[in-house]
Formats: sequence, C-alpha cells, structure tokens
Amino acid sequence: MPTFVAKPGDVVKKWILIDADGLVVGRLAALIATRLKGKHKPIYTPHVDCGDNIIVINAQKVRLTGNKRNDDIFYWHTGYPGGIKGRSKGQILDGKYPERVVMKAVERMVPRGPLGRKQMGNLKVYGGAVHPHEAQQPEVLDVGALNPKNKRIS
Repeated sequence: MPTFVAKPGDVVKKWILIDADGLVVGRLAALIATRLKGKHKPIYTPHVDCGDNIIVINAQKVRLTGNKRNDDIFYWHTGYPGGIKGRSKGQILDGKYPERVVMKAVERMVPRGPLGRKQMGNLKVYGGAVHPHEAQQPEVLDVGALNPKNKRIS
C-alpha cells in the first residue's frame, strides 16, 4: 500500500471561529498552530498547506499566567546604535493592537519559510467581538471546553 501524499487540490479548508475571551495564550496558540498546519486531519502532509482558516475574536481578553504580563518582553531593534527597544505583553494588550500578542505566539509555533507564511495568512485575529467573515459561515470551536486548563476565570 503506497503512502498517501495530499496534493493542494485534495485539501478541503474549513473556517473555524474561536472566542479567545479568558483563554490562556500559550494553550490557545498551540491549538491554533496545530489547526493551521492541518495536523488534526488524517490527510496531513508536511509540505502541503492542509490547515483550516481560523478566525480569533476577543484577542484583547486573553489571559497570561504567572508574571508574563510584565516580565515577557518583545524586543526589536531600530537599526541605529543603542536602538534596542522592548514592550511587555501587558503593554501590548492594553495598547492599540492587542491582537499582536496572539499573532506572535502562533507565528513562533508554525514553521519558518514560505509554507509557514502561507499558513499564517490563513489566520485572522481581531481584538473585539466583531469580524467581517460571516459570509464564510465559520464553525465555532469552544477551546475552553476542550480542557479546563485552557480557560482562566480571574
């Protein structure tokens, strides 16, 4: 029996809606990365984009465990001498683009390269509860009900 290798035409992509309100960022990102890669499907092929399209809403209401809100810092360099800058996850969540915390967590879990960039294009993250993808009729995935550790109350 030869090994099945999926071709791009064999892949059926679904639209999935995830409400991130109260969910732990790392656990959410791991689940999203698995779904973006398509590892939950029996036809998974590493070099083909087998994953689904994922919509995440309420990204500004995600939870961070421990002291990550203040201690985890995203660094970047301006290109000038002494130009290292950083911002904590708490500052980003309270700022103008809170969805970047979820985007960056997922981005670091998908492969680097052309396939990973294509898979990241299938992820749509919104800070609020409104999204423009109603026409795609996304299925709702309740991540909090999958494992009690996925959701934090306080």
